[in-house]
Amino acid sequence: MRQILIELGPIKIYSYGLMIAIGVIMAFMVAEKRSPKKGLDEERIFPLGIWCAVGGFLGAKVLYVITEYEKLFAGKMSFRDVMYGFVVYGGIIGGILAGYLYCKVKKLNFLKYFDIVMPSIALAQGFGRIGCFLAGCCYGRETDAWYGMEFNNSVYYNMVGVKVIPTQLIMSAANFVHFFLLVFIANKVYKTGKDGIIAGCYLLFYSIGRFLIEFLRNDPRGGVGGLSTSQFISLFIFAAGVGMVLFFGLRKRKTIQEPEATE
Repeated sequence: MRQILIELGPIKIYSYGLMIAIGVIMAFMVAEKRSPKKGLDEERIFPLGIWCAVGGFLGAKVLYVITEYEKLFAGKMSFRDVMYGFVVYGGIIGGILAGYLYCKVKKLNFLKYFDIVMPSIALAQGFGRIGCFLAGCCYGRETDAWYGMEFNNSVYYNMVGVKVIPTQLIMSAANFVHFFLLVFIANKVYKTGKDGIIAGCYLLFYSIGRFLIEFLRNDPRGGVGGLSTSQFISLFIFAAGVGMVLFFGLRKRKTIQEPEATE
């Protein structure tokens, strides 16, 4: 693994941070390009994305602290652990709430922008998981299979000769497929004039993928019915996704609105 990709004197470019940055830039570019085709103001994408990024960061951090509160209060976690710890589901929930607040303040149609942004989130997650792979975090269970990999240079896992399942690459590939699938569905659904379905599909597909990949992860289980924390949350996200797809899908057809006026 290669945590530091480039090192020029005091300047260090970390693989994880670089892949996150690439993912965010790509997410903005794709969302901005798709928004005019859906009748939305592309100039709203950047500020909306900033709100979602801040909300996502805070949400991911808060949920991490909540899930690790026992270790935190027992003094078994260092400051570094708190700084580097995140929970993806917290980021998703926090980002959605921040996006809703932004649309509420700016009096925008939240569901329309929700549908535009979510495929880009899947795209960003695909790049982010490559960063996880290069950094050596979010690895899977130990295995003797041919696809097992050693993360000897990782600060998160460093056991020479022990192979683990590269779940980061599996999740990365799944996220890229998720992105293209959502874009494909969006092109079909847009013709119906119904909002909220794509966002629901994101929650539905992601929750299924996350629930399944947890069986290959090395995360602790047994907290809730033998499930990991992410699997337990996935059940609620899945229900929310199914509910959104059914609710918005069964609503009467709406006339497609003209693009929003720019300021």
